Amino acid sequence: MNIALVGYGKMGHAIEKAAVARGHAIVSRITSANRADIDGPIFRQADVAIEFTSPASALKNVLACLEQGVSVVSGTTGWNERVSEANYLALKNDLAFLHASNFSIGVNIFFEVNKLLATLMNSHPEYDVTMEETHHVHKKDAPSGTAITLADQIIERNENRTGWGLHPTSPSILPITAHRMDEVPGTHIVRYNSAIDEIEIKHTAHNRDGFAFGAVLAAEYIFGKKGTFTMKDVLGIR
Repeated sequence: MNIALVGYGKMGHAIEKAAVARGHAIVSRITSANRADIDGPIFRQADVAIEFTSPASALKNVLACLEQGVSVVSGTTGWNERVSEANYLALKNDLAFLHASNFSIGVNIFFEVNKLLATLMNSHPEYDVTMEETHHVHKKDAPSGTAITLADQIIERNENRTGWGLHPTSPSILPITAHRMDEVPGTHIVRYNSAIDEIEIKHTAHNRDGFAFGAVLAAEYIFGKKGTFTMKDVLGIR
C-alpha cells in the first residue's frame, strides 16, 4: 500500500517506521514547508493519507486529501465539531475517512471498560467521578481528545452529569484536570470516589509506538473501502 504522511513530526516519523515494518511504502511526506504538494501528482499516488497535524489545520488538510481522491486516516484532535464536514466529502467522493481520538489498541479497550464502569456507577450517586490526563508539553489541545471521548462516554451514561469542564463551577459538570509535562506520551485516569472507597481505572502509554501501529492498522482497514469508519470497526468492537 502507498501511504502519504500529512504531518511529519514525531508521530509522523513513528508512523513511517511502523508502516515500513509492515511492508508499506511512503510516497509523500507533507509538512508546512511543502503543503502545496498535496495538490501534486506524487501525492495522488497514495492509497491512503495518514494525517497528524494541528487542530487549526486538520480540516483543511483532510479536505485537501479527499479532494485529491485520497482516502484519509486522521488522528488530530481538537476539531471534533468539524469532523462531519470531512465525513460528508468522503461520502460524496466515494472515498474512505476514519477519524479517531486515539489509535492505541489498549486505549480503545479502555474506552469499552470506561463505558461499562460508567453504566454500573450510574445507580451509585454516592460516588463522585473525576478525570485526570497528562500529556507532553507540545500537545496543543487540552483536555486531550481521548479525555473528551472518555468524558462524553461517562456523560451519556450518568444522569447526574450534563457536561465536562476544566474548571467547573457546577456539580453537574464532570471535572477534568489536564497536565502538560516533559515528554509524557499520555496518561488517562477515571476515578469514582466516595467516603468509603475509591475505584480507579487508568491507561498509561509508554511511548508513541502503540498510536503509530494503530494508525497503520486503520489505514490498512480503510484501503479499498468507501464510507466513514471508527477504530471500533478496525478492532471489531461491537
